[in-house]
Amino acid sequence: MKVLLLKDVYKLGRAGDVKKVADGYGRNFLLPQRLATLATPGALKQAERIREAAALERARLNEELSEVAEQLNGMTLIFPVKAGETGKLYGSITPAMIGDAVEAEKGIQLDKRQLDAQPIKTLGVHKVEVRLTIDLIPELTVIVHREGEAPETAYGLEEELVEEAEQAGQFADLQAELEAEFDVALEEVEAEMEEMLEAEAADEPAGEDLEAEAGDESDAG
Repeated sequence: MKVLLLKDVYKLGRAGDVKKVADGYGRNFLLPQRLATLATPGALKQAERIREAAALERARLNEELSEVAEQLNGMTLIFPVKAGETGKLYGSITPAMIGDAVEAEKGIQLDKRQLDAQPIKTLGVHKVEVRLTIDLIPELTVIVHREGEAPETAYGLEEELVEEAEQAGQFADLQAELEAEFDVALEEVEAEMEEMLEAEAADEPAGEDLEAEAGDESDAG
């Protein structure tokens, strides 16, 4: 469906823009939240007015929140946690927990919906964007390290996990390649067997005819 954005929407567009979106996304989120309306001819006539009003509001918010963005950008949050040998957490670091940590350290209240992050479930160094406005998107660094170890270990662990993931991916690729080669070889063997069986089947009538001819000659003798 085509919609006219009534407000700025993160990773989609600015108020006044016309966007083509999935029907479910439009009906279940954009329209109910009044972030957009159907791009009917009547609505499109209001696009320029919506665009101008949004630009004024955006400029106001950017000015108002610029200092907050500066405080948040590059901010580092550290979470000591319990985790298994593979680096998987016994639980997770949720956006709400990240928001609480920001408030405790900076006194800045954030709605968890402003944090562009899924629950963090592994040790390592994670980047989280904060959606203040469509223009102001500071980035946080979230360090998740094992309890009893220094936060710096999260950096080395992250590299190890990436390396392990790459090795696992290479192994999977090799396994898939070998399986494909085996399938091809198996198909070739099956094809050869089928040809042999067809050849044998074709020779059988000829063999029967030779036996019949031999019987006729013996009768004649």
